[in-house]
Amino acid sequence: MALLNILHFPDPRLHKVAKPVQAVDARIKQLVSDMAQTMYDAPGIGLAATQVDVHERVIVIDLSDEQNELRVLINPEIVWASDEIQTYEEGCLSVPGVYDEVKRASEIKVQFLDQNGAAQTIEADGLLSVCIQHEIDHLNGKVFVERLSSLKQSRIRTKIAKQKREQATAVS
Repeated sequence: MALLNILHFPDPRLHKVAKPVQAVDARIKQLVSDMAQTMYDAPGIGLAATQVDVHERVIVIDLSDEQNELRVLINPEIVWASDEIQTYEEGCLSVPGVYDEVKRASEIKVQFLDQNGAAQTIEADGLLSVCIQHEIDHLNGKVFVERLSSLKQSRIRTKIAKQKREQATAVS
């Protein structure tokens, strides 16, 4: 297992659309293992391969406090979404320190392959629904802040630029 480097917004690589995984082989299983370790270390509750500069459709999620309920979704596809909308405050490992409310479908049905390559279907609501939609956005080249108003996006870009300047000053 290895810790992977997490890309930070506004890195253009976060906007690449991930390609479907052709086979769940040893390489993909190693990627899943490395992504899980990276997510737990960050710490976070979800991570998409796009965030670690691997542009294949792989997501890891663990909502448990004990970090012992890893979910792996390979080639996830939302096949149904409710008309009912929920608002959740979201954060992102690729946008550290930024949290804001995002509206998403309150319930979804998702088809995917698990870490063994077996076809699965789950229905999700609440935080799991939000997390899956958030991570699928990453696979589609979209970061959660891009679901916010242009004013909020502008403020976030300014905040990130300021943080980078402060970090550069602190290092030199």
